[in-house]
Amino acid sequence: MQKKLIGAILAVVLFGFGGMSFAETIELLNVSYDPTRELYREFNDEFVKYWKEKTGQAVIVRQSHGGSGKQARAVIDGLEADVVTLALAGDVDAISERGLLPADWQKRLPGNSSPYTSTLALLVRKGNPKNIKSWGDLTRVGVQVITPNPKTSGVARWNYLAIWGYVLRRELGKDYVARLKNPQDPAVIAAQDKARAFITKVFKNVPVLDSGARDATNTFVQRRIGDVLINWENEILLSSNELASAGVEIVIPEVSILAEPTVAVVDKNVDRKGTRSVAQAYLEYLYSPVGQDIAGRNYYRPTSREAAAKYSKQFPKIELFTIDDVFGGWPEATRVHFADGGEFDRIYIP
Repeated sequence: MQKKLIGAILAVVLFGFGGMSFAETIELLNVSYDPTRELYREFNDEFVKYWKEKTGQAVIVRQSHGGSGKQARAVIDGLEADVVTLALAGDVDAISERGLLPADWQKRLPGNSSPYTSTLALLVRKGNPKNIKSWGDLTRVGVQVITPNPKTSGVARWNYLAIWGYVLRRELGKDYVARLKNPQDPAVIAAQDKARAFITKVFKNVPVLDSGARDATNTFVQRRIGDVLINWENEILLSSNELASAGVEIVIPEVSILAEPTVAVVDKNVDRKGTRSVAQAYLEYLYSPVGQDIAGRNYYRPTSREAAAKYSKQFPKIELFTIDDVFGGWPEATRVHFADGGEFDRIYIP
């Protein structure tokens, strides 16, 4: 009788209730893109505490960072991510196309699985010696532009599309989104041609294409190559206290794109590893008041009303368009602009 009682106690201690093993430490791998290092360092600490208090189970969250497209390729090639938190939905779509998660993955979390948003900003040298004020100045002769490679970097694709959309807005006027619904309109065709010519000039001014956002920042700030850097708003604002000492300053374009980084559980991996419930909770916690506050503190634009209001003063008020409005969503934008043989391959000559 005593042996049975001891056995029962040990079973509870070792395996908990409902078959969950609280003695086992669960490991999660979050495969993310470059500028989220600080965000997830803070978020992971909070989630580990939250999960321990809720379940008694210990969690270790490991991180992998790099250019968003490069990270997606690593997952496709076998990197065993439990979750991906990448710069754009198109990169998660590429993982989905290989059968690692379902095609409707964006419907599984609020806001099309985008718990925070961002946009783009420019960094120029102190005193702005080239007088760069907006996207329109990036085609000028003698202006070196630093942006990563759209083939490997999520922010580089956002940069490219922001510039293309800016030209469409400039050429078609305030009702450009409505006018773009008629692609055969001669004015729309002419505007697309001007956007193509404009971005060709921009990339002629790019001396080097780094693989990701953080590498591009290092090229501009540390290696001091280029006159202007295009990068994530949150990446630039996060280092705003260090800008003066680095000899650079911020320029905010008046029109830009609403960047929507997305997150997803990688079904095939979590089911094999037995980590689905923890991985799902991890992503859901990004939408919690704690997760949203951490996003705001790290200069991402929170999606909850309360956190957005709390941090609104730190974000400049600019006109933002969406990828759906101007490019028909990521599948279409990828097909037209970034697939092999697409617009980018035609306009960029190293």
